[in-house]
Amino acid sequence: MNMSFTGCDSDHWGPHCSNRCQCQNEALCNPITGACVCADGYKGWRCEELCDPGTYGKGCQFKCQCHNGATCDHKTGECHCAPGYTGVFCEEHCPPGSHGAQCELRCPCQNGGVCHHITGECSCPPGWMGFVCAQPCPSGTFGINCSQDCPCHNGGQCDHVTGKCLCTAGYMGDSHVTSVEIRCLHVTDASVCFGKCECPVGTYGFQCTRKCDCQNGANCHPLSGECTCKAGSAGLYCNDTCPLGYYGEGCQLICLCQNGADCGSVTGKCTCAPGYMGDDCSTACGARTYGANCSSVCNCKNDGACSPVDGLCLCKEGWQGVDCSIPCPSGTWGLNCNQTCYCANGAACNPVDGFCLCSPGWQGEYCDQACPDGTYGLNCSERCDCSHADGCDAVTGYCCCLAGWTGVRCDNVCAQGRWGPNCSISCNCENGGSCSPEDGTCECAPGYRGPMCQRICSPGFYGHHCSQACPPCVHNGGPCHHVTGRCDCLPGFFGSLCNQVCASGRYGKNCAEVCQCTNNGTCNPIDGTCQCFPGWIGKDCSQTCPAGFWGPDCFHTCNCHNGAMCNPYDGECRCTAGWTGLYCTQRCPAAFYGRNCANVCQCQNGADCDHITGQCTCRTGFTGKQCEQKCPPGSFGYGCKQLCECMNNATCDHVTGTCYCSPGFKGIRCDQAALMMEELNPYTKISPALGSERHSVGAIIGIIILLLIIMVLLALFVWYRRKQKEKGHDMPSVSYTPAMRMTNTDYSLSGKGLFMLIKWGFTLFSVGKNEFNFSVKPDGLPVGRSSSSQKIC
Repeated sequence: MNMSFTGCDSDHWGPHCSNRCQCQNEALCNPITGACVCADGYKGWRCEELCDPGTYGKGCQFKCQCHNGATCDHKTGECHCAPGYTGVFCEEHCPPGSHGAQCELRCPCQNGGVCHHITGECSCPPGWMGFVCAQPCPSGTFGINCSQDCPCHNGGQCDHVTGKCLCTAGYMGDSHVTSVEIRCLHVTDASVCFGKCECPVGTYGFQCTRKCDCQNGANCHPLSGECTCKAGSAGLYCNDTCPLGYYGEGCQLICLCQNGADCGSVTGKCTCAPGYMGDDCSTACGARTYGANCSSVCNCKNDGACSPVDGLCLCKEGWQGVDCSIPCPSGTWGLNCNQTCYCANGAACNPVDGFCLCSPGWQGEYCDQACPDGTYGLNCSERCDCSHADGCDAVTGYCCCLAGWTGVRCDNVCAQGRWGPNCSISCNCENGGSCSPEDGTCECAPGYRGPMCQRICSPGFYGHHCSQACPPCVHNGGPCHHVTGRCDCLPGFFGSLCNQVCASGRYGKNCAEVCQCTNNGTCNPIDGTCQCFPGWIGKDCSQTCPAGFWGPDCFHTCNCHNGAMCNPYDGECRCTAGWTGLYCTQRCPAAFYGRNCANVCQCQNGADCDHITGQCTCRTGFTGKQCEQKCPPGSFGYGCKQLCECMNNATCDHVTGTCYCSPGFKGIRCDQAALMMEELNPYTKISPALGSERHSVGAIIGIIILLLIIMVLLALFVWYRRKQKEKGHDMPSVSYTPAMRMTNTDYSLSGKGLFMLIKWGFTLFSVGKNEFNFSVKPDGLPVGRSSSSQKIC
């Protein structure tokens, strides 16, 4: 059965909050046990007792620092001084002129009297007496407390303070009895005094030579010096007040003041003693006032009676202290706390009548009898409610559970890890073993053995009581797990028998680690090292092969040429523009250029095409981006940079610069006039020395020589081609020989190699290395071939 205590209010405790708390003086009540937690300044089972005198605070553990009978506040330790003392710790007497509780009362002492700092009682100086030192010593006495008798004779008065004698007229000295005859000597011519003897004020005697000693405005007799006192004064020199109980002229009137009041010696006005008031001081002070004229307020507490004179408190039974604020100490009771308590077993004693208030669990007149079995609490009025218990606590009713049981009613089995009576003992079973709640015997968890389950199963066994044999592990690092029987796989393996390799991308113990290989690299299932894919290197295969290397681990060296890049995976060369072949060693084929030789050249008229950029290099006589244009009129040659020199509207060959003369002109630049002959072609260069016969013998010889020359040229051409193939790709260079000089009507050619002048057919040849052969056919059109067999036009 579950019970809730925490919801009880401050006045109840126990199961279902059914018990009423007995705590007093603002003490807190434990909601489970009902025990009282005392507030500062209190003690006792119910916190009904104040701290013992001299102690204060929480648990009454602090010692008071107060002096001179002061009381200490049982809560804060603050000192409450006894009458007559002041200061933080009451270490000082009341200042002069004050007395009583808190030094609030003013001293009534007169004539230099000093009052007691506690009671205010006056200590009179010599010569004075009375409650407030207002009365001089009676006639015939003097000194402290008027205890000394005057020695004066013959009616002499003694000083009530010092006892010095003041002699009457006719006597002198301290106690002499010499008589003096009185005469009125200041009257002239008289042997006997007639009339009055009057002396100046303040003097007396026969010759008015003596000074009067009268005080308080009294008159002095002119002869004897005797003083006539005013109302309220008395004594030889009128320096005393009226005797106690009298006042007025000659102190003849009787005072009416009562209860020890002082009577004014002049008017008879009453000055009441402490504790009384009224004109004649016949009215006592009220219940809560005291002192002179009942002007002070009593400070007595707890119904204590207050003295009307000095305010001293008369405490009731069970209280003590200056203001009756301190309860009787533990173990005492009655008036002035002078009775002894006989209560036993922590019982509280009523400080008023001594009656014992028994603590829970006890009963009897003196609380010396324990509660009978089955009962507990205050007056043994509660019944025990326990299940598996050996009775209950007589004070709290707490059940004394048998071994293996716990709970408020001992109806709950011990929690895991506890055993014994009230489950008060901790189990010493290790490794998750449980113990018997009755005797603490250990029941080991699977995988453990021994009295305290401190050892694991022997190698090869596992489970409950280590009774099961391990399975046949393959790639294992030791015996199977002693609890589960699972194989302890080596890194790189998993499965119930450690017979499976880690899946791709995993490695290590239990295949728990994730591979870090990138770029298709494979991971070692044991240690996670990467086997990189060809073309990659690095711990995680994140780095490509350095330039110039390829293949697995970048082992192979690239053989690419002409700036080609090598594929790091298979070593394949990636040729730059204009190159081809396995290792990029070959130029693009003719008419192609660019990357992978994929672009077709657009050059015309036999122009060369750059294998990298496709840029055209024009032949002689042509221009334009694709060499598609002949040289503009007036220019010829390579790059059309040479200017024609033909004149008289002659046309200029765009390749050679040869001039083709208009009819009627001749010469290299067509700057000469020519004869007009019908049989000649108008564009044929003629010689004026030529005969009219066309079929002369010279012509036949010329033809033969021409054939021989052609044969020689063919032989030279074949030889030149072979040389060119031996030289490789050297490009032929072309030079032009337009400079011909005419010395007569015959043509004349200056240049290198073999030349011949033929006067038939008007043909001209000049042959040499890197030169062109030109001829003028009968139709007037020039034809030429280079020695490299390249067609120019």
